[in-house]
Amino acid sequence: MDQSITIKAQLLNIDGETASAFRDTVLMYRDACNFISQYVFDHDFELHQAKLNKALYHDLRDKFALKSQMAQSAIKTVIARYKTVKTQLSQKPYRYDTGKTDSKGHAIWSQFSRGLSWLWQPIFFKRPQLDLQRGRDWSYKATTNQLSLNTLQGRKAVDFACKGFDQYLDESKWKFGSLKLLQFENKWYVHLSATISLPDFQASQAEHVVGIDRGLRFLASCYDEQGKTLFYSGQKVLRKRRKYKKLRAQLQAKGTKSAKRRLKKIGQRENRWMSDVNHCLTKTLIDHYGKNIIFALEDLTDVRFATEKSSKDRRYEMVSWAFYQFEQFLTYKANLNSSAVVKVPAKYTSQRCPKCGRIRKENRNHDLHLYVCDKCGYKSNDDRLASMNIQFLGTLYRSGEETPQFNKQASAE
Repeated sequence: MDQSITIKAQLLNIDGETASAFRDTVLMYRDACNFISQYVFDHDFELHQAKLNKALYHDLRDKFALKSQMAQSAIKTVIARYKTVKTQLSQKPYRYDTGKTDSKGHAIWSQFSRGLSWLWQPIFFKRPQLDLQRGRDWSYKATTNQLSLNTLQGRKAVDFACKGFDQYLDESKWKFGSLKLLQFENKWYVHLSATISLPDFQASQAEHVVGIDRGLRFLASCYDEQGKTLFYSGQKVLRKRRKYKKLRAQLQAKGTKSAKRRLKKIGQRENRWMSDVNHCLTKTLIDHYGKNIIFALEDLTDVRFATEKSSKDRRYEMVSWAFYQFEQFLTYKANLNSSAVVKVPAKYTSQRCPKCGRIRKENRNHDLHLYVCDKCGYKSNDDRLASMNIQFLGTLYRSGEETPQFNKQASAE
């Protein structure tokens, strides 16, 4: 199994000549990407690398002065962006009211998938960037501990700083890939991909199974085989979300130039903070439970919170939780720690009694966050109960059951 990570490093001691070379190159590369994007849009979304290379290679070299590998990288960058948008469109089909109703008087909706033809205009690359290929456009100079980056004005050797970077410099273990150069607030950064080959994780080798329920009140509720439960509160995140929501509303209502500058400045600050929270939380889980662990998570694909049942002032918080990012961070960290993340069906995990197996929706009291089984009398916090059921499904997976799930009919019997 190959596990890839992205290393983020800041470039240091950039002189005026180097900064100018970087700036000219990223701007020209961005313009070239927009040129390619326009061609793709005008030619029925042609995404074949060889065909685009044949049609655009000489224009990229002549009009934008890109070097040979940079021209190839620009085409790959555009293709990757269009494929990403294509996937996003397919995941969000167009839904419409058929004008018909069912036997209960509810409106009948229909849907059909969307493709790139739904785009009204070409994808626009706004932020200057530069993608460099390992060996041809960038290299690591071990003797001076520098990065050598290619520009339109030639190679530039620069210092860099990244906490924990040294562990990834062993080329006998890690294989470097492409590097992205970008600028943020007058500082230069690189995003470097690195891949390591790991032995495939076998479920039978897992020593423990941990069930994790993700939620709003608690970021994570964890339950292990020893019956121990860990709760990680989400109240701090909730307060931070509300703070930024209120700040944005105030600045947007003000509408002055200074307010718009302030909005631009705070930009992705909220998302960066949330990413840091997820990084810290997943690292804590990995360090706490150790190696050879199966982390069982609910499969939340196509699952959404019923925001229409919440007050308007709380709907933003309901849909802004970074559950998928938490899953991604935990997955790659588990892989690097001889563990694995498995996803189990979310159905009935909050309605099943872990003691007698009874499944009944009414047993859960959302207001009190309490589950009381009407059959055996078992009581538990509803978040803890969900993590217990998830952990049970993870145990079934470890024992060899490929798709463990709960069956309501079986529980009724």
